[in-house]
Amino acid sequence: MDSIFKKSDTYTMNTYKRFKVAFERGRGMYLYSYDGRKYLDFLAGIAVNILGHSHDVVVSAIKEQSEKLLHVSNLYYIKEQADLAELLVKHSSCDRAFFCNSGAEANETALKIARKWGSDKGKYKILSFKNSFHGRTIATLALTGQTKYQEGFGPFPEGFDYVEFNNFEDFTKKVDDKTVAIFVEFVQGEGGINVAEKGFIEKVYEFCKANDMLFVVDEIQSGMGRTGRLFAYEHYGVEPDIITLAKGIAAGLPMGVVLAKEDVAGVMGFGSHGSTFGGNPFVSFVAYKVLNFVLNSGLIDHARQVGDYLLNGLKDATKDSDKVENVEGLGLMVGIKFKDKQMVDEIVNRAFENGILVGKAGERTVRLEPPLIVEKAHVDEVVDFFRRNL
Repeated sequence: MDSIFKKSDTYTMNTYKRFKVAFERGRGMYLYSYDGRKYLDFLAGIAVNILGHSHDVVVSAIKEQSEKLLHVSNLYYIKEQADLAELLVKHSSCDRAFFCNSGAEANETALKIARKWGSDKGKYKILSFKNSFHGRTIATLALTGQTKYQEGFGPFPEGFDYVEFNNFEDFTKKVDDKTVAIFVEFVQGEGGINVAEKGFIEKVYEFCKANDMLFVVDEIQSGMGRTGRLFAYEHYGVEPDIITLAKGIAAGLPMGVVLAKEDVAGVMGFGSHGSTFGGNPFVSFVAYKVLNFVLNSGLIDHARQVGDYLLNGLKDATKDSDKVENVEGLGLMVGIKFKDKQMVDEIVNRAFENGILVGKAGERTVRLEPPLIVEKAHVDEVVDFFRRNL
């Protein structure tokens, strides 16, 4: 693999701190490197490979559609896109869909919709939460409540402010007559696997409804069954005005989606937004097959049950450790928060050496987001690793 490392380091921009491995193939819960090592994947490409690797549903969909049609412009009607839009709308609180290519693009689109919706009202200010993450474009960096991602890229667009997570009083202090929307992650992924309190979300939602504000939810990492519901917002009894999706929606192919209620989506007329590749026949067909499988296979209930098993197992394995602050999560989106941030890299690297792939979230959290197909036997292996190493 040394030749792969050398070529990559020579010809690609140095924007990723990579592990010394290159994967040749994958199947189910496992990835296999070019030197023949086997790795249990508990990161799923950062919540992307929700059906694991080389799943029959994904592979067959790719083969079927690739032999028919890959791409046409959105200047024409696209059956596969319309089918996917219908399925998403029927299983969400929204009425319309817009398709793009990534999570950052989805949030960019949501920002444009919110600003357009508020333009006649004189509203433009957007709130998000401290420790949130919404993307790496200039506007989504401005939306992201973490300065470490913003350093060196300013000045940023005006009209953004950040609220303390789970602090309703701080939220109301930040709202003024120019505030048009708040962006919510129910589980902050990059911020450290921080779970929103139900009572807090209910108060924020009711405030938005009473004060002509949009309630926008970023489900890019938490959507597609990861939390034990199709969407994380279903745990909270709210109906978002706008939902953004990406990552797991096409189980490995690049796609972003924005869903919006009719009165909100209606502000976007001809020419107000667009995407060359967004929702093309190929990725839309695969995403439709993935979503249909997730909805009808029992996989969402499975994710909830195995997620509870993982959370409880990790809590038990770490309960006597003086290094761990807490274990938190929802469904198959779980984090182990350490008291010392130095421990995070040490544990992630040690897991890698033991053939287990986990990730880092925030400064002090080890992140576990396995494919939804994970079984309790896989969880036992990972929990045993943490029990032995903490």
